[in-house]
Order: sequence, then C-alpha cells, then structure tokens
Amino acid sequence: MADQTSEFDPERVVVRDKRRLDPETGEVKAQEEPAAGEVPPPAEAEAVPAPDPVAELTETLQRVQAEYSNYRKRVERDRVAMVEQATGSLLSQLLPLLDDVERARQHDDLSGAFKTVGEGLEAVAGRLGLEKFGSAGEPFDPQVHEAVMQAAPDPTFDVATCAQVLRPGFRVGGRVLRPAQVAVAEPGGDPVAAPAVDAQL
Repeated sequence: MADQTSEFDPERVVVRDKRRLDPETGEVKAQEEPAAGEVPPPAEAEAVPAPDPVAELTETLQRVQAEYSNYRKRVERDRVAMVEQATGSLLSQLLPLLDDVERARQHDDLSGAFKTVGEGLEAVAGRLGLEKFGSAGEPFDPQVHEAVMQAAPDPTFDVATCAQVLRPGFRVGGRVLRPAQVAVAEPGGDPVAAPAVDAQL
C-alpha cells in the first residue's frame, strides 16, 4: 500500500466538468478546446437511422412477386410440355391406322363407312397438330428423313435429294414422331451423258 501511495502523482489527475449547463447560472457552457498534447474525447457515435419498415416490406413483396411469377412460368412450361408429350404419345399409336387409311386411298378402297371413319380419324389427328411431311425432290435431311435405299445419282441435283418417299413422316409441334422413309439420290453423273444412259435403259 505504501508503494502505491508513493507512486501517486496528483499533478497528473485531470478533472473535467462535462456538464453542458453551468450549475450556477443555468446557461449553456461553451465547449472547451482540448489543450495542446491532450487527446480530445471521442466524438459521440452518429445516430444510425432506424430501418424503414415500409421499404423493407416493399422489397420483400417485390421479391415474393418475382418468385411467384417465375414459379407460374415454370408450371405453365411444364404443363405445356406434359400436354405435348401426351398428345405425341397418343398420335404415335394412331400412325399405323393413318397408314392403312392412306394405303386404302391409294388403292381406291377408301369408300363407304370406312371412308367416313378414315377421314374423321385424319381430321382429329390434324386438329391435334399432326402434320405429314416428306415429298420427292426435297433435300435429304437426316434429322427428319430415314434413308432406306439408294437411288440412281441425278446430275441435276446439287445435294443429296429424296428421290422417292416410301413412307411419309409425321411431326407434331415441331417434334418428329416418325421420320419419313426415303430413297436418296446423290448428286453426280454427267448431264450430257445422262440421256444416253437413259436411252440404253
């Protein structure tokens, strides 16, 4: 205890009156400038503005609306995909019947009640979006055509071409249900010599 008393230096003790009002006069005291070498007292922390509940709720509402809009778009996209898939599956099973109707038409056997049923079936398939494709003379496209035989080269062609359609293809909504089976003619041959070859045939 004696050692602590001996180290005490009364000159180092500084007492400051931080009251803003003078206790004797009641007037506001002028702020004192810190003396040279003294560290000024820390400034009072600036008041942080309270969060605006309206802005927070508006932001939350906008976020929820965006999420709900994305959810609705995703559900609608999935619904359309499911409908297209179910329609394509149904129409794929009807393709053999449509082939039979077309063969009967080619042999003049499409008449009477069978004609009514056949044309009704084709009309229903058309309303469901079924589209027939494949015709002779169009460029060969491996995405929609299936080459089942090779035809004689044709000098008038610049690209591989469908020389004959053996079985038409069908698609719905841009999706190929069945490729068209075709005979493919490659470009080539001599245009001048071609008639002589035909004459020999």
